[in-house]
Amino acid sequence: MRPHRDKQNTQRQHDALDPICWKVFEEKISGKLATDDRPALLNALSHIRDGDLPTVQEVDRLGRNLLEGLIVLNDLFQRGVGVKVLEGIAAGEHTERSLILDLALALAEDRRRDIVRKTKNGLDAARARGRVGGRRPVIDDDKRAAILARRQRGESIRTIAAGVKVSIGVVHKTLADTQRAAAASENDPR
Repeated sequence: MRPHRDKQNTQRQHDALDPICWKVFEEKISGKLATDDRPALLNALSHIRDGDLPTVQEVDRLGRNLLEGLIVLNDLFQRGVGVKVLEGIAAGEHTERSLILDLALALAEDRRRDIVRKTKNGLDAARARGRVGGRRPVIDDDKRAAILARRQRGESIRTIAAGVKVSIGVVHKTLADTQRAAAASENDPR
């Protein structure tokens, strides 16, 4: 099982799966990734034994990419393992590939493609109006000054991150941005 997005939790899926499954595998990684890049899915697939019936809330939890979802299903079916889907057009128990499973995976991939397209169009429209997307900066001017002062005193990046209560990546980015700005002002012919 995996959430639909990072900001979402898996409680709804736990509510559906916990009462009927002896073990629930959870991952917070994109279902569009290849199966080999999804360690929780690989772990779940390796735990399946004869007589088990892997259960997913929706078939797209196996992968929003049609090919990857079909690979997982075909692997299970070749091993003689069925799949139980709790919701969606493919709800039910499946022991072999069917048009309805293929269709459910194809629709999930199409939904994903549509979401990506709409998101891109929205970001493009916002940029055209002068708005810049992305996350808000994690650090303010005070934290930036503290990071630079601590680094000038020779503190390690890890120590700075712990002291300023930001991630190591934020410290790296702040130092790199400052270095780039300094280099740009040196090269400015004014």
